[in-house]
Amino acid sequence: MTNSDTTNLRGKAVVTGGAGFIGSHMVDVLVDGGYSVTVIDSLCGGHERNLAHYKDDPRVCVEVTDIRSLKPGAPAFEGACFVFHFAGIGDIVPSMKEPAEYMDVNIQGTVRVLECARAAGVEKFVYAASSSCYGIADTPTREDHPVSPQYPYALSKCMGEEAVFHWHRVYGLPVLSLRIFNAYGTRVRTTGAYGAVFGVFLKQKLANKPLTVVGDGTQTRDFLYVTDVARAFLAAAESDKRGEVYNVGAGNPQSVNKLIGLVGGEGYPITYIPKRPGEPDCTWADITKTTADLGWAPQVPLQDGVTRMMAEIENWYDAPLWDASSIEQATRDWFKYLAPTGDKK
Repeated sequence: MTNSDTTNLRGKAVVTGGAGFIGSHMVDVLVDGGYSVTVIDSLCGGHERNLAHYKDDPRVCVEVTDIRSLKPGAPAFEGACFVFHFAGIGDIVPSMKEPAEYMDVNIQGTVRVLECARAAGVEKFVYAASSSCYGIADTPTREDHPVSPQYPYALSKCMGEEAVFHWHRVYGLPVLSLRIFNAYGTRVRTTGAYGAVFGVFLKQKLANKPLTVVGDGTQTRDFLYVTDVARAFLAAAESDKRGEVYNVGAGNPQSVNKLIGLVGGEGYPITYIPKRPGEPDCTWADITKTTADLGWAPQVPLQDGVTRMMAEIENWYDAPLWDASSIEQATRDWFKYLAPTGDKK
C-alpha cells in the first residue's frame, strides 16, 4: 500500500493522544495493519514531529483538540470501528500538586471520549490503564489483584477505568482495559517533570554527569518496549473479547542496575538518592491471561529496545539535566504527602 493509497483499508480507528509517546506508535501499528487513523491530541504533551512521517498521507488525519471539549456526534468518530484512548496527563508529582486537574482530564476527559464512542457505535473501545492502580502489589501481579492507588495520578487512571466498565455495563459499549506496566522506547517525552529513569540516565550520560539511582538500584521494573505495547492494543481491539482487563508488560522484570549497564553506564559515577514512599520494589506483570486471550507476546528484548533508544540519544540534548539536588526539590511533595505518618518532611 502506497502513502496515497486509501483503497482496501480495513477500517477507521481513532487514537486519542495519538501524537504522544505510546499513541504515535499506535498510529504506526494501525497504519501498518491497514487502517486509517484519526488522531485527537491537544499537543500539550504530544508533538507533531512524532507524526511527521505522515505528512500529506491521507490515511492519517490529526485534529488538535482537548478531549474535554468533545461532544457526541463529533465528526472525528464518524465511521470508526475502534477507539484507542491514550490521552491524559501522567506525571506522579504534579498530580499531588494539582489533583483536580488530573481528575478533570483523566476522568471527565475519558467520559467525553466514551460518549463519543457510544454515539458512533464503535466496535471496540480500548482504554490505556496504568499498572499504578495496583499500588504495592504481590508479584507477579494478576489482573484480579486488588487495586490500591497510592497517588492522585494512579487514582485518576483507576477511576477512568471504572467509568469505562460502567459504560460497558450500562450502555453495552464493547470495552477492554489494558493496564500498562513500564513502557519505554523512542519518542518518549524528553521534557517536563522528573520521571522515567530512561530519560534521566540518557541526559546524564550525554552530559557526562553522575547517574542518579533511587535506593540501591536492585529494584526491578517490568519494562516493555513501546511497539509491543501498541501491538497488544491492536490485538485487543481485533479480538472477540469485551469487558475484560489485561496486563501489558514483558513478564520479565529487570533491575535498574542492569539498565545502567545497557545504557553504557558502567564505570560512570553514581549518586544514590533516597527510595521514595509509595513505590514498589518490584513491578511484575502476570501476562498469562493476555497471551492466552489475545494471542500476543512481547517481541523486543530489553537490550534491543535500549539499543534503539541509544541510536536516538541526541533527542535528549535539550532535556533537563537532573542531579540529586534538583531531584530532591522536584520530589519534595512526594515525600511530603506519601511518607508514613511521623516521617513527613
